[in-house]
Amino acid sequence: MPRPEEGVTWFRYVLECSDGSLYVGITTDLRRRLRQHNGELAGGASFTSGRRPVRYLSARPHPRRGPATADERWVRGLSKKRKLAQVAEDLRECGWLWE
Repeated sequence: MPRPEEGVTWFRYVLECSDGSLYVGITTDLRRRLRQHNGELAGGASFTSGRRPVRYLSARPHPRRGPATADERWVRGLSKKRKLAQVAEDLRECGWLWE
């Protein structure tokens, strides 16, 4: 039986890569994940490895992994224009969560 995720916040985040492309993912540790994507730590996505440096555009908190994963899938399915609109909405509603 899986352990409850008490006290753990999951984030769906949007990165901007150096070539202007966008990457969407989830994590419980935004600082660590950014370092991974930028090659400072092992574990970054292959998509971002050739597009460094990357930076966060937004992050949206979720109380559990399931809702974060569903949000990730939904945002990944959007066009770039709609992803950027979602980033603007994230910033209005959530602000800059990782600083």
